[in-house]
Amino acid sequence: MNEAHLFAQKDCRHLCGDSTALADIQAVMAGEKARLILADPPYCLLKRRRKDGRERDPKRHKIYNEAVRRFENVQEYYGFTKGWMQLCAQHLTDDGTFVVWTNFLGGKPIRDVADELGLHHHGDYVWAKLSKEGSGNEQLARIYEFAPVFGVQPKTPLTDLSQLPPRHHISGYDSDKEGAKWGGHPNHKAFRVLEPLIRYYTQPGDRILDPFTGSGSTPAAAIRLGRVVSGLELRPQWADMTQQRMAQSLGL
Repeated sequence: MNEAHLFAQKDCRHLCGDSTALADIQAVMAGEKARLILADPPYCLLKRRRKDGRERDPKRHKIYNEAVRRFENVQEYYGFTKGWMQLCAQHLTDDGTFVVWTNFLGGKPIRDVADELGLHHHGDYVWAKLSKEGSGNEQLARIYEFAPVFGVQPKTPLTDLSQLPPRHHISGYDSDKEGAKWGGHPNHKAFRVLEPLIRYYTQPGDRILDPFTGSGSTPAAAIRLGRVVSGLELRPQWADMTQQRMAQSLGL
């Protein structure tokens, strides 16, 4: 772990590091436990190949290519998922919640790993992403990204229906214009997408672990809502972006 890449301010910690490395997870947690793990890992996107097996050229989008990882097959994605999830789960409180953003192909590997770790599936949180307005001001909501929700404890029946957990959100990719401001990361999540999850599964002062911070959407939202953040980002340019955003959110 490189101390030069560690951001530590007001009980929040962020490291340019690897979520599959035990030492890096331990460095950002510093002996603490997280009430919520809110993770936005690489989705289960497979390498694009031609009919003869040669890998196709990457998309002509510099930011996309810098931020997105592709896997050879679902089995490779499963191994990657198990590697980071089992390390992170060790730092979850006994009443904690584990939420993982994914696409439809990645849902089963994530649920399989969660089951192996003894986590209980509590349902899914779906983001219906709005298209741009068309003729007649019509907009379509495209469901592509969703987040399975797991608990350390089994799901208990609710007697008060006003306390039902959040199950869906409908908005555009960058409804708060923060994505463009912070580098245009392809997996940016607007504050209003993250807010229901953070409010429902944590209380002010609770710690949230984000092992794939990207441009810092989750850390910024958590700090705004009075939570404490531990985060990791593997790519230096995005780790630096997250740390700048955290510093601004903390008023530094």
